[in-house]
Amino acid sequence: MFSRMSITKSTGNYWDNIRRLREALDSADAVVIGAGAGLSTSAGFTYSGDRFRRYFADFEKKYGFSDMYSGGFYPFPSPEEFWAYWSRYIFINRYTNAPKPVYENLLSLIRDKDYFVITTNVDHCFQKAGVDKKRLFYTQGDYGLFQCSKPCCQETFDNEDTIRQMMEQQTNMRIPSELLPICPHCGKPLTMNLRSDDKFVEDEGWHEAAERYENFLRTRKNGRILFLELGVGYNTPVIIKYPFWRMTAQNKAATYACINYGEAVCPTEIEKQSICMDADIGAVLEDLRR
Repeated sequence: MFSRMSITKSTGNYWDNIRRLREALDSADAVVIGAGAGLSTSAGFTYSGDRFRRYFADFEKKYGFSDMYSGGFYPFPSPEEFWAYWSRYIFINRYTNAPKPVYENLLSLIRDKDYFVITTNVDHCFQKAGVDKKRLFYTQGDYGLFQCSKPCCQETFDNEDTIRQMMEQQTNMRIPSELLPICPHCGKPLTMNLRSDDKFVEDEGWHEAAERYENFLRTRKNGRILFLELGVGYNTPVIIKYPFWRMTAQNKAATYACINYGEAVCPTEIEKQSICMDADIGAVLEDLRR
């Protein structure tokens, strides 16, 4: 549908884009937000540097990895050590608040609009900021949920109590064996509800959210829609980025806005309908609120 050439620079200067985006937001009949990892990074959920060392210095010293993402793939020698690492990882990225109020500022801009959010993030930041869960589709899972590793069922399990116990009771980078999570149905180990292979569980809540998202798009497809893409990269562009481009091209009343460091691009076919900003998302949202 689109040519292979894309606009690789912002479509105008910063303050012109702020003005255009503010006008698009004010005049939109509906706003569809597509959020990726860059949004949480802007909010302070960084996975390396000081924040990593504050919580994982012992793992770095023993195993040599220097960021949370790499640690997530490390072949730990025992499940007790695996869950010592992952309970810390889940606790700080799911059950603590982001250092900066980026999500709260975003909600303040759309609270009174007809909006829906689709996100590949799994850190629950939208819900913690107060976004209506019936206006949210978290496509790739949730750090706050376990699922069967087999899986024997399409069911997920809240993990907050277990994760907090793992955090409180771990010593020497190990949790007590009695805290190892197992499936209540088949006895297999539980794992995180994160999409990484064909074993990802899409539970009833996932399917209900997917249906609400599809209904939202279907019933508003010809209106003045602002497709606001925030921090979405190219790991899974078929979930947010490419559909946003396609739906913008199909609706001449729609506006596509992309805010992303280094990857604020759009196809030439929708350039006149687009606002692309190579900038920090948090700073842009602050300026939009003024």
